[in-house]
Amino acid sequence: MPADRVFDELRRLLGDRLSTAQSVREQHGRDESPLAPALPDAVAFPHSTGEVAEIVKVCAGAGVPVVPFGAGTSLEGHVLATSGGVSLDLTGMNEVVRLSVADLDVTVQAGITRNALSEVLAKEGLFFPVDPGADATIGGMAATGASGTTTVRYGTMRENVLALQVVLADGRVIETARRARKSSAGYDLTHLFVGSEGTLGVITEVTLRIHGIPEAIAGAVCRFPDIGSAVRAVTAVLQVGIPVARIEFVDELAIEAINAYAGLSYPIAPLLLLEFHGSEAGVLEQSASVGEIVTELGATDYRSAVDAQERASLWRARHDSFYASLALRPGAKAITTDVCVPISRLADCILATRADIDAHGLVATMVGHVGDGNFHVMMLVDPDDPSEMKMAEEMNQRLVARALDMDGTSTGEHGIGLHKMEFLTRELPGGVDVMRSLKRTLDPHNIMNPGKVVAFD
Repeated sequence: MPADRVFDELRRLLGDRLSTAQSVREQHGRDESPLAPALPDAVAFPHSTGEVAEIVKVCAGAGVPVVPFGAGTSLEGHVLATSGGVSLDLTGMNEVVRLSVADLDVTVQAGITRNALSEVLAKEGLFFPVDPGADATIGGMAATGASGTTTVRYGTMRENVLALQVVLADGRVIETARRARKSSAGYDLTHLFVGSEGTLGVITEVTLRIHGIPEAIAGAVCRFPDIGSAVRAVTAVLQVGIPVARIEFVDELAIEAINAYAGLSYPIAPLLLLEFHGSEAGVLEQSASVGEIVTELGATDYRSAVDAQERASLWRARHDSFYASLALRPGAKAITTDVCVPISRLADCILATRADIDAHGLVATMVGHVGDGNFHVMMLVDPDDPSEMKMAEEMNQRLVARALDMDGTSTGEHGIGLHKMEFLTRELPGGVDVMRSLKRTLDPHNIMNPGKVVAFD
């Protein structure tokens, strides 16, 4: 079926919720990655799983690619329509389908954002813990296997997704699991699709674990004389088993950027931001114990913040680090990457990376979810200077090689997308062959977000 006939079919289904306008296509042909935009031929705005299934059936019949799209906050080119086709914007599917306070679970449509879900849950004294910083859609977070600042305590999307509703490449709709907290029934289809980045099917509903809002939350901040001391302190805290809810690292340049961006006055030194969840007495005890440990390891100015407003200020500063870093070099483009290594190698990896950055004269900030061995490097480069772009890409390659040599991974949470496909092959050479076989089985005509994660040959 020619593309024009495909669009005619989709217009009959969606009316003006199918757009071929240039501005709409441009909006859906880019994300937060440094990669060049790649525009879809059209953008569809479904309102139900049934509509998604019909769209996929029409596209499958003509071999037209389908690229799921959420908030567009991905960092590795996940939503770029490199083969054209239809961008499937799921943001109109943003309802809470079912909420069970008794069972501590919730089912949502894929297009609801993290902050919108948080508002609904807060009214019931509940919260969803996975916090990647950006106000991403829940479907996008499931598709990329997202994590964030609270992973050290609550886990990633892989640990918090109980079940999915998925539209397959031929338009079939499947449920991957029931709501039970555990099951031994067959293959684990749920976790096959979590992290699949839209290459195996379109996630339309997600059932999540949720939690009661803790009785008390305490935050803390401390600075260190050098990066090594800060990261070694993280290892020490984790080894004694204190249940920190968040433990984040911010390097000196990132602190300088945050101060300028947010009008703050943190000392220019490596910083740890921490948070504790529990009872009133429990969080104070945890905070005091951590304070003793990190002070022995060189921390200064350890300060606990129980007040909600002060805590919010601390974490707003951390979440603003991306835009704060961009402001360090107006007009620059950010090349942001991440790796994750075993905790015992974290200090070595971060120190070697900082030395590499400085040796090559790059402007780059580092922050990290160091409680689980994951850190991010944000390189600020002139997009019109090919030598700077090349230097940043080479730096990224060395960083990934370093992490792999330490038995780590090429990405802790950004995902593979387009940008890290070559690294995945190096990381899991035999595994990639199996992934490719799964892709061929579930998407034999390669219409589901083609060109991402694994090459289709």
